[in-house]
Amino acid sequence: MAKCPKCGAEVTTPIKEWDARPNLHVRLYEHCSKKFREYGKK
Repeated sequence: MAKCPKCGAEVTTPIKEWDARPNLHVRLYEHCSKKFREYGKK
C-alpha cells in the first residue's frame, strides 16, 4: 500500500505493475488526479 502525496490517503490498488530490473519492482498508483510510484524489492 502507498500513501497519496497530496492528501495522505492509503491507496491499495496499483493501476500498473512491472519489473524494472531483476530485483526492482515498480507499482504505479493514481489518486487525487495525481500519479505516483512505489519502488520495492521482489
